[in-house]
Parts: sequence; structure tokens; C-alpha cells
Amino acid sequence: TPTLTPTSTPTPTSTFTPTATPTATPTLSPTPTITPTPYPLPRGVQDDERWVLVVLHEQRLYAMKGGYPVRVFRVSTGLPNTPTVTGTFRVYSKFRLAPMAGPGYYIPDVPYTMYFYKGYALHGAYWHNAFGQPMSHGCVNLRVDDARWLYEKWVNIGTVVHVVP
Repeated sequence: TPTLTPTSTPTPTSTFTPTATPTATPTLSPTPTITPTPYPLPRGVQDDERWVLVVLHEQRLYAMKGGYPVRVFRVSTGLPNTPTVTGTFRVYSKFRLAPMAGPGYYIPDVPYTMYFYKGYALHGAYWHNAFGQPMSHGCVNLRVDDARWLYEKWVNIGTVVHVVP
């Protein structure tokens, strides 16, 4: 059997490594600071106080500290025949679970209920998922997790609820 022998020995060639060519970095001009305009405080609310703003035409609830929103939630407020009241109120009672009843409905365990005027309340609603459009008998419906956050972290007895059209 014939044996193969190499005819030449390979020699490595040097590889050229290019050096980086520096490029100029443009100097950025400073971005102007935008200072948000605070929302006007309802009567009786202090500059650093926690309160709740409900804007009916937006179907949104804002957890406010002074004039600035801390969190924003989509809500469902009252239908045209059962509108949500407007005005400035204070939460007068809170219930982890509360029964609610009215003409044509009874719900035994409404979660995270915070009454602010007569039978009107902020509360969790597990029976629909149409937040962002009116759905209620006048209350302010929130996702259950959102209502829980408000109930546990934001709203106390006496917290202002300011409802605007």
C-alpha cells in the first residue's frame, strides 16, 4: 500500500487586525425638564394628602397624592338610568366583603367595598370584565385586584372621593 507524504508544510500567515478608527460622538443638548401641572385639590384636601379622583367621562379612577396621580385604574361607573353621583365626599365605611342589593339584583359578597355617599361605593366587581365603560347601578366598579390595592394601601375612613363628570 502506498503511503501519502505531504509535499509542503503549511506555514501560518499573519492576519491583519485593523485598529478602530475613532469617531466623534455628538454632544447632546440638555432635554428640558417637564414639570407636570398638578390637578387642583378638592376643598379640604391638603398638599400631601391621599385621595381618590373619579373622572366619569374617562371611566378612570386616580389614586392621588396632593395634586399628582400615583396610580390609575379603569373603572365602570353608573349607567345612564343609574348614574354615579358627582361631588366631593369622604369614605365613611369599609368592608372586606359586603352584600349589595337593589331593584333586580342581589350580590352577597362584594369585595373591598368602600362607601363614600349613601349607598354609593368603590368596590371590586368579579361579575363583569367591561372596565372602561359604564356598567353599574351607580357604584364605581374596579377589578378585584385594583379594589384590593385601594382598600389595603390607599383608602381609609375619611379619605376624600372626588367624582367629576
